[in-house]
Amino acid sequence: MDRDRAAGRGGIEAVVFDMDGVLVDSEQLWDAARREVAKETGGRWHAGATEAMMGMSSLEWSRYMHEVIGVPLPPEEISEAVVERLLGLYEKHLPLMPGAREAVGRLAERWPLGLASSSNRPVIDRVLRLSGLDRHFRATVSSEEVRRGKPAPDVYLEAARRLGVEPGRCAAVEDSTNGILAAKSAGMRVISIPNREFPPKEEALRAADAVAGSLEELTPRLVLGER
Repeated sequence: MDRDRAAGRGGIEAVVFDMDGVLVDSEQLWDAARREVAKETGGRWHAGATEAMMGMSSLEWSRYMHEVIGVPLPPEEISEAVVERLLGLYEKHLPLMPGAREAVGRLAERWPLGLASSSNRPVIDRVLRLSGLDRHFRATVSSEEVRRGKPAPDVYLEAARRLGVEPGRCAAVEDSTNGILAAKSAGMRVISIPNREFPPKEEALRAADAVAGSLEELTPRLVLGER
């Protein structure tokens, strides 16, 4: 479908996906990998650490683990240790969300797609390659590549820039509190598919323009607000 027609129906010219928790059921794997590194190095995990780090860039969460959780390694080494564990798990089994390939393919037939993720660049590239979804995305951005991680809008603004589309002409698909707030701050139409293990706060859900129960419900009509 051409851009003029898309813009004429709902003003949407591109769709930007989050990755963790939306396309890959990975939030608990990130959590487990971080907890393992903290435990093995003498860090002190505390209630709220998991939620606090959701959406942070690798620089931000590795610094958080060093400064708040007390992992004695430098932040760069913390990030490398966590990512190494995660990639090993992905090579054995990629926990792709049910309906992820179909949903991405469905929207790619209509709009150019971007990806705005808090994951490290090697993780993004490995997930897209292993899943075969790389062919659908015209632009992918890691929060490593922008100044601030979610809930700041930087990663979404950069995705829109790389797609060549105004942020206000983009729809975003998110699952977490920080992700929803980041996309909303960027001026995008936000479709939330709440993470069941780590559900977004009510304030974030209220900020979303639409809420879906699963990727199966992610249709062009929902993106355009025609549901």
